Amino acid sequence: MTHVEVFRQAGRFAGWPANYGIWSWDDEIVLGFTLGYFKNVGLSNKSHACDSSRPFIAMQARSLDGGETWETAPMPCKVPGDGGLSSDEHVEAHLQIAQALQRNPLRSGTLKSLNFSHPAFAILCGRSGLSAGAQSWFYGSFDRCRSWEGPFGLPSFGRLGVEARTDCLVVGPSECLLFLTGTKETGDEGRPFCARTVDGGQTFQFVSWITPEPSGYAIMPSSVRILSGEIVTAVRCQSGAGDPGEPRNWIDLYLSSDLGRTWRFLVQSVGDTGVGGNPPSLIRLRDGRLCLTYGFRDPLVGIRAVISHDSGRSWQPPIILRDDGGDSDIGYTRSVQRADGKVVTAYYFNDRSDGERYIAATIWRP
Repeated sequence: MTHVEVFRQAGRFAGWPANYGIWSWDDEIVLGFTLGYFKNVGLSNKSHACDSSRPFIAMQARSLDGGETWETAPMPCKVPGDGGLSSDEHVEAHLQIAQALQRNPLRSGTLKSLNFSHPAFAILCGRSGLSAGAQSWFYGSFDRCRSWEGPFGLPSFGRLGVEARTDCLVVGPSECLLFLTGTKETGDEGRPFCARTVDGGQTFQFVSWITPEPSGYAIMPSSVRILSGEIVTAVRCQSGAGDPGEPRNWIDLYLSSDLGRTWRFLVQSVGDTGVGGNPPSLIRLRDGRLCLTYGFRDPLVGIRAVISHDSGRSWQPPIILRDDGGDSDIGYTRSVQRADGKVVTAYYFNDRSDGERYIAATIWRP
């Protein structure tokens, strides 16, 4: 097991790869994240240690050797209002994309059909917020993330807001499924759902809710197709104010046998992700096993993984990839398997509470 630093700079806050994406072609790996400025908020403050009065920018890291070394640069995509992609909740109002979208709304869908089966294709989703009023969009790349076409607006699907992170399954050259989070009936985040395009992204249709309406939230789906062709989706869950006991954070799995039209609860794959919770990153390994990585935010703070040998129906005890985090401001993993079978799990991390947040990766064999 090897830990490497992807991006680290004193005085900066590099964070939340799960809000962006990871893409790979054999041992070429590209990772998205965001970069702001560090601000020491102290151990008693549960907010992120970032300066909300200064902007975030979208960043992209690329490795050509399976995650051993990385080069980083600003993400080569057009962001509405030149703001910070998917970071409105972390900055003051005048820095938020939401204001730019009010002045210049995005057109929904693409003008021409995109080829989702292109060998160098990647998709990236963005959003303006997390609750009522949130708008979402996507980009497409056909050169391994060296450039991005878009942004292309996503419809509201009848919700008060849509909070998109990148979770896509390609079905055919012009058909793909997006797994998104919509607001609940109250306008709060959130409840995951499945949407489909059959015309290369020109239009999208609501397909189904993945979970029942939660009392707390069910957000940030991460989806794979298993060997049977069925879809397994992992969902970050948090209990609601009316639920008994202390607030809980965990990860549930749902299964669809009909390309997302209907869903059933499969199993709780992770019973506790620590204070505040953390999203899953679910991948199917080449041997058919499922691998789910996540950040664990209680002592000992760190990064963990669980493995399933039976398509997600049962899970082995957690594998601790690392447990040396300085505080709970860590995680948001994204994982890929490289050509030699090892998994590269990327995340944001800190060594101490008063230190910068940086992007790291763990290379390990499941």
